[in-house]
Amino acid sequence: MAVLVTNVGGGQIGFSTESVRGDDATEALADLLMGPGGAGGGAVLLPGLLAVVVRRGIDVMWMAQPPIQVSAAGNGELNIAVGGADEGEVTAFSVDDARALLGRIESQYGAG
Repeated sequence: MAVLVTNVGGGQIGFSTESVRGDDATEALADLLMGPGGAGGGAVLLPGLLAVVVRRGIDVMWMAQPPIQVSAAGNGELNIAVGGADEGEVTAFSVDDARALLGRIESQYGAG
């Protein structure tokens, strides 16, 4: 499952969840990027997107209210803390990571 972490304005952070497939976090991010609402619909390239957090498996409670805390690191970066997950169960990708993966996919398979 993937959680889109977005800046919704006024210092508020929003979360939206998507079901994704993949053998690992990078494949799941690729599925998000290329699936419905992905690169074709521009969802992942939305202004305000801060990060994508990928969690192995499906958890209904996570989908309803992801236990993710976001804070400023003071150097223009973000700290993302995830509660209730074992090590290796969650991977966070920055928006730059997502755009770089999208670029690699498009260069290999073609855009759109």
